[in-house]
Amino acid sequence: MEETILGTKPQSKTQQNLLAYFDTHDISYIAEDAIFKNMATGEAYNGRAEIGGMLHYIYHVAFDAKAEMTSYIITEDKAMVEGNFKGKHIGEMGGIAATGKEVNVPICVTYILKDALIQEAHIYMMTDVMMKQLGVNM
Repeated sequence: MEETILGTKPQSKTQQNLLAYFDTHDISYIAEDAIFKNMATGEAYNGRAEIGGMLHYIYHVAFDAKAEMTSYIITEDKAMVEGNFKGKHIGEMGGIAATGKEVNVPICVTYILKDALIQEAHIYMMTDVMMKQLGVNM
């Protein structure tokens, strides 16, 4: 994994929080009034609880999956992570019953940060790649 953090100073609280979030998806690193937007579908998730529910569903109900980072940039007010969403399709997702198939889907997420927490995220996932890997014709 290529790691990039701007600057040469020791990690700030913001950088520490984002790296911990990237590793765990712990919703305590998300602001109470945050918004996550799926840029492919237009879906928006509002607030820490709703975002936490969405993350749990994607990573543990629809898929047994994890995100593997390949690169990231973190500043005090913005961040970007690029990587792959990897896992097994184990539950219903978007009307598609579990297939048991493995997926490895490119993903990029940009973040707006405030007070060392995620305030907004824009999720760019290549859903066409995922559908092809699941055997769904689009």
